[in-house]
Amino acid sequence: MRAVIQRVTEASCTVEGVVTGAIAEGFLVLLGIEDADTQEDLDWLAQKIAGMRIFSDENGLMNKSLTDVDGNILLISQFTLFAATKKGNRPGFTRAARPDKAIPMYESMISKLSSLINKDVQTGIFGADMKIRLLNDGPVTITIDTKNKE
Repeated sequence: MRAVIQRVTEASCTVEGVVTGAIAEGFLVLLGIEDADTQEDLDWLAQKIAGMRIFSDENGLMNKSLTDVDGNILLISQFTLFAATKKGNRPGFTRAARPDKAIPMYESMISKLSSLINKDVQTGIFGADMKIRLLNDGPVTITIDTKNKE
């Protein structure tokens, strides 16, 4: 499982002209799911996202978490995070989980994150052509891969 976490002052997702999710301060999380992912990967990643301390404290240091700033999450499914680019110029996506596995895991991540931050997680629509708007704050962008825990 891979996540790109962007600290934002605002973000939204629009599908066919309709806003499906929007937040003020918080995280825009792009989530990629692969066939090898397990519930253990999901639980670990959700804890990391919810506990990430990348908001500034009164001294300008990154010490505050999402809950400390009453922030929100906009979670977007993003199979392209598993693009294989080694050969040629056209990426392949064979590592990305198929919808029959990815959709239940994506829905489980929504539920898990909502529980951890005690508020609803905003979303896009799985598999849709989504338009994402964001104002990255910092910019602060963190990538996490559950198979390469750094």
